[in-house]
Amino acid sequence: MAAPSEDGVHAPMPGRCGFYVAKKSRFCKMIVSAGKQLCGEHATHEMEDETTKKRIPCPLDPKHTVNEDQLQKHLRKCNSREKPKPVYYVQDVNSGSEDGTATFREQIPISSLSDVQLENLINKLEKACNGLVPILEDRMLLHKALQEALNDPKNGESASKHLKQQVDGKHRKQNSLFERLHIDIQHLCLSKVPLLIQKNLQVVGIGKHLCGAATDLALRCLLERCATVDEEPSKRLKRDVIEPAANSSTSGDASGHDGSVPIAGIVIALCCHHRCDWKHYVGKSFFQALGLSEEDFSFFQRLSSWATCGIRKKPDDSSTSHAVSSELENNADHHDLEDQLQNFSSDSLQRLLTVEERENIGRLCKLLIDRGRIHYLQQKGYRADLQYYTDTAVSLENVLLTAVPSHSALL
Repeated sequence: MAAPSEDGVHAPMPGRCGFYVAKKSRFCKMIVSAGKQLCGEHATHEMEDETTKKRIPCPLDPKHTVNEDQLQKHLRKCNSREKPKPVYYVQDVNSGSEDGTATFREQIPISSLSDVQLENLINKLEKACNGLVPILEDRMLLHKALQEALNDPKNGESASKHLKQQVDGKHRKQNSLFERLHIDIQHLCLSKVPLLIQKNLQVVGIGKHLCGAATDLALRCLLERCATVDEEPSKRLKRDVIEPAANSSTSGDASGHDGSVPIAGIVIALCCHHRCDWKHYVGKSFFQALGLSEEDFSFFQRLSSWATCGIRKKPDDSSTSHAVSSELENNADHHDLEDQLQNFSSDSLQRLLTVEERENIGRLCKLLIDRGRIHYLQQKGYRADLQYYTDTAVSLENVLLTAVPSHSALL
């Protein structure tokens, strides 16, 4: 498609495709071959002559095209081709169970609740949270290794923000044991990862803002398939640290590995509780012990977004919705803006609850969900805790979940 001639429309970037993408109101950014004006994808839109090669949609993914005479070669390397599954791929191994999920299927919108129903729900939440400490310990640490990077004048606000939250990501250049696993955490079985088995390595699970259910999938990945039957984590760690030679002769697979991977610690920056899912959630037994159902979890999971809603306007201010939108869009740690905004649109909610009350309810929901995760870790023999790891000015999602084996041999 030729570029429109109206004023204000820029020409394509030098060396880039001259095809104007009307849907995106800009030119295609693909690099073109020498002497060409269009990239391979848009070459079919060029005036054809007898030397132009015919391009056809890729049979694996019709969203892109390929030269017809190069089809077979393309199919062998196309990114859309089905790739062989790695040995550590086990379908849905960390998904959780469907047990207890048959009684509740339809999600009731929060905005449809009556005043009485909403008050009853909040009372149930407060009762469940009774005795839980809502104020967490501040553990805002800063390693000296990051100081030089933080002081770099080339770093903008966004770069500094992320530096304050993440661990070093440059292990690939410094560690010969580095290996990247391209796999959905839902299907990863650690006890089948060759490097961990061959080197008899311990594992520390680290996650930066694992969105919603991803945290539960990661916890199950680390713990469900790793522990040796009837063996506490502390004993397993001591065995692997002090008696590594003996492990090589233990019964197990052909490598002499007993099928377990020792987990020395877990550090996860929690995020987006409104994206949690009952099927994947590891704290089901905690909720059920409190007399809470899957339907209750569904409500609390969605209400958790109130903790980071960012509303700072009065309910009668017509700019409230815009204020919410702007605050959420400016926070890179949040997802599903439209879903979150729907939780604030009810006139009943704004009439019954102040901004501060809604944010407090959201924090209680997040705390309750996270306490279920703490309970799960404790049941697995770990000492777990929640703490603030950064200031809210850096991230509204500033709670860290940590866990180490109880009576760890490494402490």
